[in-house]
Amino acid sequence: MAGRVPGAAASSPLPRALLLLAALALFTLSFLSLRSLRPAAGPSFPTAGVSFSLGAADKPRPVLPLQPSSSVYHSPEAFAAGYAEMERSFKVYIYPDGDPKTFYQTPRKLTGKYASEGYFFQNIRESRFRTDDPDKAHLFFVPISPHKMRGKGTSYENMTVIVKDYVEGLINKYPYWNRTLGADHFFVTCHDVGVRAFEGLPFMVKNSIRVVCSPSYNVDFIPHKDIALPQVLQPFALPEGGNDIENRTILGFWAGHRNSKIRVILARVWENDTELAISNNRISRAIGELVYQKQFYRTKFCICPGGSQVNSARISDSIHYGCVPG
Repeated sequence: MAGRVPGAAASSPLPRALLLLAALALFTLSFLSLRSLRPAAGPSFPTAGVSFSLGAADKPRPVLPLQPSSSVYHSPEAFAAGYAEMERSFKVYIYPDGDPKTFYQTPRKLTGKYASEGYFFQNIRESRFRTDDPDKAHLFFVPISPHKMRGKGTSYENMTVIVKDYVEGLINKYPYWNRTLGADHFFVTCHDVGVRAFEGLPFMVKNSIRVVCSPSYNVDFIPHKDIALPQVLQPFALPEGGNDIENRTILGFWAGHRNSKIRVILARVWENDTELAISNNRISRAIGELVYQKQFYRTKFCICPGGSQVNSARISDSIHYGCVPG
């Protein structure tokens, strides 16, 4: 594209099948964001007769054919055909507007609890699903990051105004939003900062697809359209755990603050259970180095209750250290 803007044209909303396909592709992009965190080979997804391992390269790598499990999909054949079609033709257009020196730029260092969002920005820009021709796009990515604004000291009220002005500018400049009232547009809010910034923008929250970490109904997560992006803290403090069930003598473990209703109830009901290791507060470093992380190695089930914020890497920590998240 990027400078080609065709005249506004009336168009019917996307067919339901295409929107479902788009949601599947968004999940794939989310998974690719996590996959870039480690060099392990990516998973393979079955297609009709042959499957492809999705990686950072532009071309899919053929692997041994697999049959979709009938216990997972309502129609394995339909899923395989739809996924193959998505790999072949799915495209995402990223709006080029915005000052790259401020809140639209992927950070140079991707660390900490907000890194998942940064990896998403980075990977979608490098993805083979990206197109520079908006007429070929099935989805449109709105590349704005309230977290970057917050880092510059912008208040939540001003962030809402900035996002509103930015999106309204896209609506006035391009014809694509008005074709579906934003139903084929998506943006990433992988933290509480982004959720608060978008609270005053109901036309985006209700219409567009939100890619969020640790989704919660308390922040108006809409499951039929929004996508959950797994959150990861990199690097992990300790090596990954194994299938060493004989060393996992604790049935369940959780340590954290009572900053949500479910956590208050959890602590009250389970804190005296001798089979569980339940702590009302995050384990202090004064007790010992990496005591919190080491507890994962000794636990069979790691409890992951939602807190007051919408971002949490507890589930990915549990998987990494080898206990079952729940």
